[in-house]
Amino acid sequence: MWEEIGERVEMCAKYIAETGATVRACALHFETSKSTVHTEVTL
Repeated sequence: MWEEIGERVEMCAKYIAETGATVRACALHFETSKSTVHTEVTL
């Protein structure tokens, strides 16, 4: 389970950095909630 979270964090962070996407756009792209993206990327 922790491995999946770590992979998702890396993918979201890379996606945001490369595209300048918002948390909401990242959540839509990876089909997860914006709260999940925000929590994981800001930790």
